[in-house]
Amino acid sequence: MEIKQFKAALFDLDGVVFDTEPQYTGFWSAQSREFRPDYPGLEHVIKGQTLTEILENYFGGELASKHALIIERLNEFEKTMNFIYVKGFVRFVKELRSNGIKTAVVTSSNLDKMNSVYQQSEGFKELFDAILTSEDFERSKPDPDCYQKAAQRFDAQKEECIVFEDSFNGLKSGRAAGMKVVGLSTTNSKESIEPYSDVVIGDYEAFGLNDCEMLISKI
Repeated sequence: MEIKQFKAALFDLDGVVFDTEPQYTGFWSAQSREFRPDYPGLEHVIKGQTLTEILENYFGGELASKHALIIERLNEFEKTMNFIYVKGFVRFVKELRSNGIKTAVVTSSNLDKMNSVYQQSEGFKELFDAILTSEDFERSKPDPDCYQKAAQRFDAQKEECIVFEDSFNGLKSGRAAGMKVVGLSTTNSKESIEPYSDVVIGDYEAFGLNDCEMLISKI
């Protein structure tokens, strides 16, 4: 029997690399109260969706005229966000790279958002071999397209990749791609994401390369 090897770690951004989900929840909660008071809890429903999806699916019809305003508000909001790494992430990703594991960000965020990240987080780009944004994908999560493209970038098979996700759409995307999935309970409870994850962690403090290799080796 062929032994599987761990080749690539594929990370969502918000809630996985950066602990930013509470900030986004606050932003979208404010927009929802103003424009969609008929949809309580919408800020939780949209987690893991692209901005285009959010606007088209939940702020359509008569609210389409508000898209430019919401985008302007979001751009200003992201310029002042705190991009704080999830505990243990930097150590973890450096451990992977020092052992020859490829690393990539696979995010539904667009280039404008990423430019804010680059400006505020010195050394961010150096942690990854590739950064894929919404502009790189034809279909959004939970479709597996984004993770399949990331694996292709590294010439890696699905059995050689681990996806790190926190949102339900992201977790489903990793599963649909046929990859092992590590769920981060930074956004949703451990119990709620367990059905979509091979393992659930709260942060990377006690998680390392050996854990990844053991996960890859499981049938």
